[in-house]
Amino acid sequence: MSPGRRQGKSRDSRITRRRLLAGAGSAAIGAGITGPLILTPGKAKAADNILLISWGGNYREAVENTLCKPFTKETGIGVTVADTPDLAKVKVQVSSNKVEWDVFDGPGAMMMSGSRAGYWEPLDKSIVDTAEVPVGVNPDNVAFYLAAGGVGFDPKRTPAGKHPEDFKQFWDVAAFPGRRGLRTRISEMLEMALLADGVEPAKLYPLDVERGFKSLDKIKPHITKWIDESPQALTLVQTGEIDFSYVYSGRVKNAQAQGGSIDYSFKQSINIPEYLAVLKGAPHKEAAMKFVAFALRADRNAAFAEAMSYIPANSKSAAMMSEESRKWLPDLKNPNNVTMDDGWWAPKFDDLQRRFKEWLIT
Repeated sequence: MSPGRRQGKSRDSRITRRRLLAGAGSAAIGAGITGPLILTPGKAKAADNILLISWGGNYREAVENTLCKPFTKETGIGVTVADTPDLAKVKVQVSSNKVEWDVFDGPGAMMMSGSRAGYWEPLDKSIVDTAEVPVGVNPDNVAFYLAAGGVGFDPKRTPAGKHPEDFKQFWDVAAFPGRRGLRTRISEMLEMALLADGVEPAKLYPLDVERGFKSLDKIKPHITKWIDESPQALTLVQTGEIDFSYVYSGRVKNAQAQGGSIDYSFKQSINIPEYLAVLKGAPHKEAAMKFVAFALRADRNAAFAEAMSYIPANSKSAAMMSEESRKWLPDLKNPNNVTMDDGWWAPKFDDLQRRFKEWLIT
């Protein structure tokens, strides 16, 4: 995965399609997997209970069921989950020395910007074992999984040929008329805009920011809803409030399992590394590090990846996933797809996010 340090040090930790794919499936299941150093329930204190900032909807359910509840059962440390990751709120807490959050679950562009700003604690390697995580290990954050974002639609309302399948078609409102939804976060949207404007995936980085905003100008009048939280993207499509939206494949898979009428195009995806970090000055630093270690453990990383059909970061975890879940994993060899370059975003996310927020209201 992409770097969490200064760009000059980015090469060692950067995700490549080949390295992640190899890391996800290279190792056989180990019968003697050892977990991180943890407290026994009898030794845990209520004061150790941690606050995890993560995402809502079925993602939150997966986090709670595959990570939080088993972690509490094993350690006695409670975990409260709250929505939604927001780097501006991290800045306020850290700069004021009034930190309330413990663990932060965020995409690479956001995480690497936070790393540059000094918002995260260095990983405690005596607790957090990263030996089985082949890429995306940085001094103060660590790769958790890789997700895929693409075009979502209701197959009942817009059958084959009536809905966009890639980002260029998403921008083509004449050929594919309908109400659209996009995210309020500049990362992923800028990539999507450039791909829609004809930039070749292999030549996407460094991003042409001005060209990207011009492309966003073209689609802006056709966006019915700018979406803050991931679950909204699915709900708005399923309730018929919008027709097409940028969504995540794992969420679509789970929505389908619950009987929802929604589908996902695998023709083109933006593959997004996700990371975990502990806030600088976290009130329960040691317990938070234990949670990060637990989430990276092969069996737990596999359980979460199974629930969401994401590529797990632990090299031993992919082999533990079912064949059905593997069908939903993003194709890292598809030349239409791109994996986000977190190193490019690290020094630029804050400024571009502010510009994007201002652009949204003008």
